[in-house]
Amino acid sequence: MAQGHGWEGAVLRLLRARDYVLEVTRAEDVTPHYRRLHLTDGGMLAETGVHPTMWVRLWIPSAGKPHQRAYTLVDADPSTGTFSLEFALHEGAASDWARAARPGDTIEATVHGTGFEHPDPTPSRLFAIGDPASLPAVNSLLAALPDTPATIWFEGSAAGLPLRTHPSRHEVRATDDLVTDVKRDLPDLLAAHPDAYVWITCDTRTTRTLSSYVRKDLGLAKERVHAMGYWRA
Repeated sequence: MAQGHGWEGAVLRLLRARDYVLEVTRAEDVTPHYRRLHLTDGGMLAETGVHPTMWVRLWIPSAGKPHQRAYTLVDADPSTGTFSLEFALHEGAASDWARAARPGDTIEATVHGTGFEHPDPTPSRLFAIGDPASLPAVNSLLAALPDTPATIWFEGSAAGLPLRTHPSRHEVRATDDLVTDVKRDLPDLLAAHPDAYVWITCDTRTTRTLSSYVRKDLGLAKERVHAMGYWRA
């Protein structure tokens, strides 16, 4: 399958990545700008298993070429071989494909590089920083740490979006400026919870800025920070 995926596919083959064909079974518009696709897994979950924040590389067809984009699995069920993917819709090949996807459509996917290490020791507080593109990963993280209170900075409004928070454990701080608000709020919160775990999954530039700030300026140990850019502005 990956033979048609150019140099990226060739590299993944050398790394023994596994390829699958996913099929859309249902499409659901959660909001005008957020779409959920339900899929069968082509045997993937039986082979790979499932872990928190697990993601796949989709090969999005556009202008005659495949473009690689990564998406977090939602409600993965190995017993039925099904899961969902959620798309924050904007301009781009992946959003165009998701908007047009209908039951019976197929998409090629590769599994490689995904993983999750449970924070050890379990933190007394979780600080998550994300946006609509990383919402599925934030939800998966909250489910992986069900008893850990969390503060979540979320870029834009979460109204209507499937943010799976619990009112007694999770505080959501909607913001139009993640960098400014996190830098304002996080130092005092970390002082109160020095064993906290910080999860940063935003656009690449914001992720890089906040990751550097948390590690260098606030001195948080690298094993207490996860940072990954989910998209490029």
